[in-house]
Amino acid sequence: MAAAATKTAAPALRRSARHLIKSEAVSAKLAANGATATKDKMKKKKKEEGEGKKRKGPPDHDGIATKKPKKEEEGEEDDKYHDHHHSVPVQSSSSSSSKADLLKARKLKSFTAFSQRSPFPSFPRPTPQDCRLAHSLLARVHGERSRPPAVIAPTNSAGCGDSPSVLDALVRTILSQNTSNTNSTRAKLSMDDEYGGSDRWEAIAQGGQARLEKAIQSGGLAAVKSRVIINILQQTRARYGVYSLDHLFAASDEDAMKEMIAFQGVGPKTASCVLLFCLQRASFAVDTHVHRITGLLGWRPPGASREETQAHLDAVVPDDEKYPLHVLLVTHGRRCGECKAGGRTVRNCELRKAFRPQRSGGVVKVDESEADAEEKEEEDVVVKNEQLELLRDVKKEEDDDDADD
Repeated sequence: MAAAATKTAAPALRRSARHLIKSEAVSAKLAANGATATKDKMKKKKKEEGEGKKRKGPPDHDGIATKKPKKEEEGEEDDKYHDHHHSVPVQSSSSSSSKADLLKARKLKSFTAFSQRSPFPSFPRPTPQDCRLAHSLLARVHGERSRPPAVIAPTNSAGCGDSPSVLDALVRTILSQNTSNTNSTRAKLSMDDEYGGSDRWEAIAQGGQARLEKAIQSGGLAAVKSRVIINILQQTRARYGVYSLDHLFAASDEDAMKEMIAFQGVGPKTASCVLLFCLQRASFAVDTHVHRITGLLGWRPPGASREETQAHLDAVVPDDEKYPLHVLLVTHGRRCGECKAGGRTVRNCELRKAFRPQRSGGVVKVDESEADAEEKEEEDVVVKNEQLELLRDVKKEEDDDDADD
């Protein structure tokens, strides 16, 4: 019986063995094909990475290679980064968030690199004597400018950092960005009227961006500025539990600058104005007037951006000259027929007579084309850096909303 059973089962066992052998052969073949495919993929990936390295531009400030921008401009907030990001569309809130984080890191790194030294260490001007001579000449024309003993927020104008409250000073300075004093004052008074007074931060934050945008519309770039202000209020409340940045009174100059420029929409000039006027520190802010005039005087390389010029002048202008010289240069830039934007050289300006290129160690004189370019950059029409980036985001969101409708 056992022999018969074995004989009967033998064919089935042989079939199972053949099936097993065939399956193992198929598996081996698949494994071999998979290994070959994996190897081919690795070769392809390696080749693509090699080609990618050839295509990539130079490393950015964080050591991350980025596509080379088509152009480089001057501006208040890292224009090389700005131009690069204008070449790619905003795709999502996550993309915008990481973009903002990257810009924040760039701003902080750029500021830290030159917070203690000039980006042009071999550039000879201005010397301390140059600064004192310019101060003396300008004071004769426009009157002396001295730092007030106490900071009092103006009630009939926006000011630029003029407030004993750091948060209020920052908001006022943001309202003054890229517009005239008249327009920024109109926007500030309209905002106060809308929310029932000054410093109504909770009402502003809770009222939302659209309401604030409408309130400050007369100041220009309202969509951008309203978003910047709302973001600052939200971040300040989330971080400190109150709508206040007055802890910066106890911070070092460098730490105060870093905290302010970490906010999106706040550049070195805006932060420097708050440092100079509100915190009453020695900081040399460079606006369009200061940038233009220091170019005419040969106090900066002709191609230096505002950020580079500010870093250079903040490093070389004596601390006791930073407040009066800044205020006098701004005043002079608005009033002098030769030194204002688009002014014509008639050789009557005592300041320019004192700092002719021939007496400036071979410094190249700023030509009329640069003066014309400066005219186009006047605060009423210039749209710079993060503000352009934010405006782009706002328009993209509006387009998306229209598409959804």
